[in-house]
Amino acid sequence: QLVESGGGPVQPGESLRLSCTASLVTLDYYAIGWFRQAPGSEREGVACISAHGEGAYYIDSVKGRFTIARHNANKTAFLQMDNMKPEDAGVYFCALEMLVGVCQTDDLSRYDYWGQGTQVTVAS
Repeated sequence: QLVESGGGPVQPGESLRLSCTASLVTLDYYAIGWFRQAPGSEREGVACISAHGEGAYYIDSVKGRFTIARHNANKTAFLQMDNMKPEDAGVYFCALEMLVGVCQTDDLSRYDYWGQGTQVTVAS
């Protein structure tokens, strides 16, 4: 029901825009989160955006560099990643959490739907 796209190799300082396209669900009822997982590491939340414009949240390491957005009518979410760093590399996943209110990325079990991920590589 969720398909991520837009991953690929970039060099440090470059940008990448990830997309998450939903099917069979109405995005209006869900907060959207972006997560990443580096080899040998646990999956971590990167950013989320609430269902009805209550706001967005970013982990400290991406604040000022990443921007999360959503277009409910097109059933699409985006993660714009600028000034990328090697530590941003990993498989990026989008996910949906049915929620009214402020979104969160600490409790992954609360997310109901997950995509299969898109690989992001950051290297010189």
